Amino acid sequence: MINNLYAFFKSPKLREYKTILFFWCFSGIVYAIVKLLMGKYNNYKIFKYVYWHAIEGLPLYKEYPNQYYDNNHYGIIFSTIIAPFAILPDWLGLMLWNVANTLILFYAIRHLPLTNNQKKLIYWFSFIELMTAQSVQQFNISVGAFILLSFIFIEKKKEFWAACIIVIGTFIKIYPIVGLAFFLFSKQKTKFILSLLFWSILFFFLPILYTSGFDYVSSQYMEWGEALKIKNIKNMFAPSQNVSLLGLVRKLTGISSYNDLCLIIPGLCLFFIPYVRVGQYKYLRFRLMILANVLLFVVLFSSGTEASGYIIAMIGVAIWYVCSPSKHRVYNLVLFIATLVIVGISTTEIVPRTLRLGFIQPFVLKSWMCIFVWFTICYESILLDFNNKKKNL
Repeated sequence: MINNLYAFFKSPKLREYKTILFFWCFSGIVYAIVKLLMGKYNNYKIFKYVYWHAIEGLPLYKEYPNQYYDNNHYGIIFSTIIAPFAILPDWLGLMLWNVANTLILFYAIRHLPLTNNQKKLIYWFSFIELMTAQSVQQFNISVGAFILLSFIFIEKKKEFWAACIIVIGTFIKIYPIVGLAFFLFSKQKTKFILSLLFWSILFFFLPILYTSGFDYVSSQYMEWGEALKIKNIKNMFAPSQNVSLLGLVRKLTGISSYNDLCLIIPGLCLFFIPYVRVGQYKYLRFRLMILANVLLFVVLFSSGTEASGYIIAMIGVAIWYVCSPSKHRVYNLVLFIATLVIVGISTTEIVPRTLRLGFIQPFVLKSWMCIFVWFTICYESILLDFNNKKKNL
């Protein structure tokens, strides 16, 4: 049995894209079926009712206890995205929703400017976190894809489509706005800015076509802003929320009076320092390191981060590992493996419930290794030279 298992993991088939795609999509379908049988797919119910409430002209951000628990926190344009799934029976819509999100992320990673072996490492490294997100039907899978695609399109000088991805992602869940961090890498900055303006106007007005009109859409954007403010306050000490650097400090200190900007501003300073190294922009490895930084920053510096959001961070960790110019390979490898183990299993059923509730959640253990990786990325992107021909991609 053990020999057969070992032979399976040594098989070349595991390194084929079609095999990886099968495992990724199959896990999404399995989780959808399990949740359907258990009747526990609340996130999908929230998502589908964004569409139904929008076309009925109902408020999107009030509670609907007869339909789902918790609140919607997605922008009204999300009703357009979820529409093809919402009109289907739940059993079919949920499975297709999980598969669609998975395919978008698979596509994005497939088109990263990396070698095939590096991309396959990213796929397998992030698989556990992918399943975590699939199990709760999370849109974070696509959020990660949007950030990757905004970088990829800019690399390919397709600023029009990069702008599209950034704007629609921002109008849905704010996070993809970090795609603007790649603006300085654009070769067509004027086109990029005009494209951002075009897509912003289009996506703002698009819901008017199938809702009760301009007044309704405008009011929902205003209510969305208020809902996000309330959610930010609730997230401070919520056990399953604020699984981030912000949450780690907040929960360890137990102090609610300070503003998160006390941490975010220093974080932004560290984040932006590498941008002064204009001479490094020409090295692909440096630009990819900025991408890794973005993927981790958006998770670590958000009070709304949940365990399922770490699919975004883990892709960032993997990109850092394959692109790092550091000579400290042992340190990088140990940090890479430790991150996989600690982040990957800390919030799964493998860990006893008492340990998860008594230690992992209160001390925000899931964030620790990603914080170490993020500081390592900051150090490397600020101080190391990426002009190493033997290592350049």
